Amino acid sequence: LDTTDGASAIYLFMTVFLLTWIGMGCWIVCFWWMHRISSKQEAMLKELHDVTGRIERISEAEHDLIKQVHPAVSDIKERVENVQDAIASDSSAGKK
Repeated sequence: LDTTDGASAIYLFMTVFLLTWIGMGCWIVCFWWMHRISSKQEAMLKELHDVTGRIERISEAEHDLIKQVHPAVSDIKERVENVQDAIASDSSAGKK
């Protein structure tokens, strides 16, 4: 720096010093902001993991329930068909 005036050299030094501190402050704010975003993302991922765990447990319970009910559903369907056939034969015999 070749300045003939001492005041302008001090002014230049203070400007560089001030901009350096402003830059460091911006980096600190940036790191804080990124940490904050990261914390929110981590909380969201934990909540999502909890929700998927609950859905998985409900799905397993539903699957077990369907396995228990499935034979009964087949029996009920067969009985309903038998009743339908009986009603159909009664109604056709009554019409003759």
